[in-house]
Amino acid sequence: MASPKKRKNNNKQSTQTNKKNKKNQSLADVQKLGQQLLSNRVHINNLPLLINILNPTSFSPPEFILESILSIQSFFTPLVHDLPSSSAKPTEDPESVYKIWLRSKFDEFVQFLIELSVCSTLSEEALREVVVDTLMECVKVGNAGKFHSSVYHKLIHKMVYSIEEADTLLDLLVSKYFNYFTYISLEKLIRPIATKQRSDVRSESADSEKESPAGASEQLLVRNIHDVLSKIPPLQLGEKTEFEMWNASGVFTKDSKMETKKSKGTEEKHGKVKQSSNDVPSSAIISKKMKLKFSKAWMAFLTLSLPIDVYKEVLVTLHQAVIPYLSNPKLLSDFLTESYNIGGVISVMALSSLFILMTEHGLEYPNLYVKLYALLQPSIFIAKHRAKFFQLLDSCLKSPLLPAYLAASFAKKLSRLALTIPPSGSLVVIALIHNLLRRHPSINFLVHQDEKDQTDKDDTSTKPGIDHFNNEETDLSKTKAMRSSLWEIDTLRHHYCPPVSRFVLSLENDLTVRSKTTEVAVKDFSSGSYATIFRDEMRRRVKQVPLAFYKAIPTSLFSESDFGGWTFQCEEQKQ
Repeated sequence: MASPKKRKNNNKQSTQTNKKNKKNQSLADVQKLGQQLLSNRVHINNLPLLINILNPTSFSPPEFILESILSIQSFFTPLVHDLPSSSAKPTEDPESVYKIWLRSKFDEFVQFLIELSVCSTLSEEALREVVVDTLMECVKVGNAGKFHSSVYHKLIHKMVYSIEEADTLLDLLVSKYFNYFTYISLEKLIRPIATKQRSDVRSESADSEKESPAGASEQLLVRNIHDVLSKIPPLQLGEKTEFEMWNASGVFTKDSKMETKKSKGTEEKHGKVKQSSNDVPSSAIISKKMKLKFSKAWMAFLTLSLPIDVYKEVLVTLHQAVIPYLSNPKLLSDFLTESYNIGGVISVMALSSLFILMTEHGLEYPNLYVKLYALLQPSIFIAKHRAKFFQLLDSCLKSPLLPAYLAASFAKKLSRLALTIPPSGSLVVIALIHNLLRRHPSINFLVHQDEKDQTDKDDTSTKPGIDHFNNEETDLSKTKAMRSSLWEIDTLRHHYCPPVSRFVLSLENDLTVRSKTTEVAVKDFSSGSYATIFRDEMRRRVKQVPLAFYKAIPTSLFSESDFGGWTFQCEEQKQ
């Protein structure tokens, strides 16, 4: 047995030998090997030599790799249809042994193409594109003319598990070849990861909080899967796809006219339509299959333990990139409700998708307003996604069927927040309260409520001038907002920021008369900041500006009218 040091030395020597051989070998030699291979079967031993050039560990020059790929592809293209499967066993027939050997070399050729597609040493992007195109041609014709799903699965597996940058390969696949087999491969990759995460029993000790290398690699794997999932272009129903699709025979097609002719089939005597096995499926069938595979892949992915950055990115894009293409969007209800119950910024991100499920897909979530009320904290007015949150909050409070105590609780909670938030937040609060008062006339008494109306007749200990509203209460029916008033909004009349004090005047209108008033667009104020307020004030034209200077230069510090009966003269004038 050789020692580890001797093994390392042997590996270094072999690598150096390969590099020397490449230097001694010229491009003309590689071209000659390819020409001999294509010309006569006698030179079949040139095939292993050309395949070895594609080995990433051989450090072959790019021009050698390109010439080898062209020669090997030209050799295998007319033969691959007649080759046996990779699992076939040889017989006594020499021709059978020869074909099985060719199949093994074809599989080796495909494996080297997969490794080259994600290899960082392949610096030329044009050559990488040739590698991917050749590989996908092998996928097309490598299984008796049908889609070679096992080869495609190996490619996706290599790309996902690669520790190197695979963005270039991903962009190439996105631009040309992504199809619904990608979802199948991703689902197969996700399933063992999810099983492993569920079977792992992690203790709650201090040592378990430290991130292990295995956990770090697992998070990298989840990020790679998300990158692939998020970049796959979804196929929409009724739209012509720009991407190549596979028909029933595994052949690429882009001709929509031929698709429609073949999909119609042949009419029989009884008026029924019969489709042959080689017909191209219609766009509706393709879209239905894509949606089903898309749904399975995404639902499997959402069962994983996602890193926090991936988790947030998924929640932000879920309502636009995932829900419209799911076969059954209600499958997301558990994931979204759990995310919404977490609180904080996670709840804000999950609100958009949850709102779509409630309004468009009939999801029932009775705790929506309780959770919305809990999210109303000063930190929400400086959150990154506050604009979308305030617009959804305004939409959720739009229904005229909301009980008065609920609308009053939200109005009172928002007005209390107006005392501690930045001026941009105060503008949003005024806009929301304006819409609440206009939509729910039953709470208009909050604008001006006498102390006699606020005092409880049964409670003789209640003192006048005390606000009965309980700001810490989480039960909306027990906040006592109906016994309070919007006195906080009245304090905004004297706000130091002029736009806030001006905007408060909009609440003085009679909002019960809907024909004379309109709702305020919350989106115009939801993304405001100090910078936007300052910019708007600078652009604002003021008719009358208070002057800070005198029209005429004063001759004395005080005028005679300021001190009746007194005169002021300089000592120089007296002399």
